[in-house]
Amino acid sequence: MTSAPDVVIAGGTVVTDSWSGPATVVVSGERIAAIVDADTDLSTFGAARIIDAAGKIVMPGAVDPHFHLLIPLGAFMTCDNFETASLAALAGGTTTVIDFAIPAVGQDPIEALDDKIAAGAESRCDYAFHGCLSSAPVDAAETISQMAKRGVRTIKLFTTYRGELMVGIDTIESVMRALTQVSGLTYIHAEENEAIEAAQAQAEAEGRIGARGMAASRPEAAEESAVAQVLGAAERTGAPVYFVHQSIPSAVDLVDAARLRGIRAYSETCPHYLVLDETCYEGQFPERFVCCPPIRSAKTVAALGDRLAVGRVHTIGSDHCCYSTSQKEECSHDVRIMPNGLPGVETRLSVVWNRYVRSGQISPEDFVRMMCSNPARLNGLYPRKGAIAPGSDADLVIFDPDLTRIVTIGDLHMDTDYTPYEGMSVTGWTRTVLMRGTVVVEDGVLIDPGPIGRQQNAGPITFW
Repeated sequence: MTSAPDVVIAGGTVVTDSWSGPATVVVSGERIAAIVDADTDLSTFGAARIIDAAGKIVMPGAVDPHFHLLIPLGAFMTCDNFETASLAALAGGTTTVIDFAIPAVGQDPIEALDDKIAAGAESRCDYAFHGCLSSAPVDAAETISQMAKRGVRTIKLFTTYRGELMVGIDTIESVMRALTQVSGLTYIHAEENEAIEAAQAQAEAEGRIGARGMAASRPEAAEESAVAQVLGAAERTGAPVYFVHQSIPSAVDLVDAARLRGIRAYSETCPHYLVLDETCYEGQFPERFVCCPPIRSAKTVAALGDRLAVGRVHTIGSDHCCYSTSQKEECSHDVRIMPNGLPGVETRLSVVWNRYVRSGQISPEDFVRMMCSNPARLNGLYPRKGAIAPGSDADLVIFDPDLTRIVTIGDLHMDTDYTPYEGMSVTGWTRTVLMRGTVVVEDGVLIDPGPIGRQQNAGPITFW
């Protein structure tokens, strides 16, 4: 270092995806300058500011690979925008979000992406994008080439939502082939549409198509079948594939078996599939928990957690999709038309830490791998993001593993009137956050830095 650093974080336990231990992190400007021994004399730095992290862990700023903003769904629009959602992300220890540029019916996917890029100018945290191709016919190779020029190398496809987003296996294969030309990755929402439509028709006939019948309206078999079909496409094309929000252990097992055959396949799950169970649909507000895939049985949740514990899940995304209770209640009589999705970007770290790290099912290093490093890797952002290393962005979280709080929407920053974890006692909370060297959360208090977020362009993705 040729000049005095701006910030030194001392006294904590540094945790990365590959090592942990007492260390001091030195920040100069927007970057990490060095990681030095914990017993280094702090007076030698002459730092403008020293942050005491005693008793806490210091981890990379989290990267949320699954994040939804400004989605029109029929008559409904998600509640939050880049300003409000990015502030909530920072409060929860997430410094980079990756949003989906999902086109409206008939909209050109490049236009949808450009709209999102423009909206991102209000973000307080850094951000990147996934493109999305829907049922409208496009030239996949040309569209993906144009997206890559805009810094986007990941494309989401849906195997469900007929007439809106659903695409066939031929389109999936053409997108997979085109993405290999830009070192990109296909993201898949995998649920077999015919099985879902049959289950929903039966539910309607039996008078249980409302929110309380959500769990049976999108059966586990639909998810398993779609994952198997898409893995076949990946095997035929030799392309990598990433499955979003996997909610069942058999889907994770299919991906794991494919990896053993040499297919570069990856599993993501979400906190609500790891912590909640389908009894949530029996409570006072069942519509609040309507999401796709639905929350599963306690037995399924436990088995999914077992896969997480042995390393078969690669990332944990929030699938943040923020509606209000009134929006959900408006169509709670029919899950086919009601807005689905849960608010979760702010609670992602704490909910998973509480359930899985404190219990010893996963290690702190595993936690960082799934919350920070792997999401950065699989989106072409590593080691700029998701790492504590010289030259990486100074996105840093000081996390108190022993602080217990009761989750309540009144203490959160997401632009909605509920959290699916209301009343839950959670141990493990974000205390201080640096975003590219700027302190944006200090001792649990969010400090709005203004729209300092920047779009992060994806580099070629390195697979493993």
